[in-house]
Amino acid sequence: MLSPQRTLSRGGWNAAIFIIFVEVAERFAYYGLAGNLIMYLTNELHQPTATAAKNVNMWIGLSSLFPILGAIVADSYLGRFKTIIYSTCIYFLGMVMLCLSASVVPRHYREGAYFVALYILAVGEGGHKPCVQTFAADQFDEETDEDKEVKSSFFNWWYLAIVFTAIVATLGIIYIQDDVSWVLSYGVLAVIIAVGLVLFLLGMQRYRYQDNLLVGASPLTMVAQVFVAAARKWRVKLGHRNDVVYYGDDESGSSGVDSKHKTLARTKQFRLLDKAMIVDEHDASSKMRNPWRLCSLNHVEEVKLVVRLIPIWLSCLMFHAVQSQLHTYFIKQGSTMIRSIGPKFRFPPASLQAVVGIMIVTTVLIYDRIIVPTARKVTGHPAGITVLQRIGVGLFLSVINMVVAALVEAKRVGVARDNNLMDNPKAIVPISVWWLLPQFIVTGLSDAFTVVGLQELFYDQMPDAMRSLGAAAYISILGVGSFLSSFIISLVETFSRNSGEPWLGNNLNRAHLDDFYWVLAGLSALFFGVYIWVANRFVYKRVVGEASNEV
Repeated sequence: MLSPQRTLSRGGWNAAIFIIFVEVAERFAYYGLAGNLIMYLTNELHQPTATAAKNVNMWIGLSSLFPILGAIVADSYLGRFKTIIYSTCIYFLGMVMLCLSASVVPRHYREGAYFVALYILAVGEGGHKPCVQTFAADQFDEETDEDKEVKSSFFNWWYLAIVFTAIVATLGIIYIQDDVSWVLSYGVLAVIIAVGLVLFLLGMQRYRYQDNLLVGASPLTMVAQVFVAAARKWRVKLGHRNDVVYYGDDESGSSGVDSKHKTLARTKQFRLLDKAMIVDEHDASSKMRNPWRLCSLNHVEEVKLVVRLIPIWLSCLMFHAVQSQLHTYFIKQGSTMIRSIGPKFRFPPASLQAVVGIMIVTTVLIYDRIIVPTARKVTGHPAGITVLQRIGVGLFLSVINMVVAALVEAKRVGVARDNNLMDNPKAIVPISVWWLLPQFIVTGLSDAFTVVGLQELFYDQMPDAMRSLGAAAYISILGVGSFLSSFIISLVETFSRNSGEPWLGNNLNRAHLDDFYWVLAGLSALFFGVYIWVANRFVYKRVVGEASNEV
């Protein structure tokens, strides 16, 4: 049996490196599949462009929502380590089925088999995504200065590893798909998943385990208890001198959620929830505490941490609706443009996504090594700027991204019009695919700021025992953002069809993709304004006895 109390004899990186292997393998498979999925759906399964775009968004969306269930299973039942193993096995099964659906399955059953395999992969993602990064971060002991210092850069370097993997997958696997064989590419991805799992298991004696922290209750149950207890005491008036606050059954005042017994400072936000920790006459006369009527101060403050993140979550949805264009319409644009490099080689349009990865790697390195030390001297903040400021920069760049994309698409359509290609959707428009570089570059810049910031925010600001749920909540922004993108596509299709000229038809030359991008730009600006309002009112986690550097 593996002991949950096992501790590291060496630094956190000695264990985290083995966890990176399984993450790299899964991310390689994901980007190798998602990066060119729209081309398989339109060219091999012959789906209309708008339908294929919505199907890609739907799959990405569900793949990003299943982690909420995976996080609950990990935090309450299996633990992160076992959940990673089981989910990776499911992911491997889905990849094998995907390979078979593209090869041996009869053609009239191929589409159904393909989508069954896709959603098995989504289930595997559900257990993998919320646990791997959190399990890797757990390898760093927050009680030691050495690990605490290393951990401050952990999220940047973790994300760099993922991005480098995405670049390799985007260039290598997508080339195989476009110029060699879809079946071979899926077979390679299945093998890589298997290798990643084996390497992960090789490190199991080095890992530091912090699983099963929520014994007997799920994180959602513990959140619900505070709301129910507060509602049952709606008549209680706060602020009286004779208010008796319940601090918990142990000297730390922990609710039992946090294994390290950190005592959170009492905050003034969401004061209605404070009623859940007031001991009234009924509580005082009861021999046993009812958790659905009386919660500790720590328990209430932990729930406040969760509630504070909800407005941030909502205000970032449009960011991922914009980013989802990277896997859909950006690629379809590129497929209509000149992609030749030399006399014989033609660049796969989906491989342009490697530009995004290169920009993320470059930006994160510059940010970590240059921007942070420089900003630290000005602001005095250990990270240079707060995590919310970092996210805000990325959201602003997301607005710029759609403006640039709209202008470039207008240029592409103008060239098609000048060359009498408006009614020839399969013709290559005589304009270089490199015109798309600006929007891919800005996509990478916004991703480097917002995504890394969200990862750090949802890890640090969640209660320690709910960090798998925090990772799932961050990932679900991508999922709901993808659904939002599909919803916007459906609305645009409906309204533009009623006006007589569809904006998102199969013929991109006759479509009004540039107008669609302007709609996304306007919505992004609106959400960005909401984010600024929310971020200015955000209160960071404060632990009694620890100074907060967040402003």
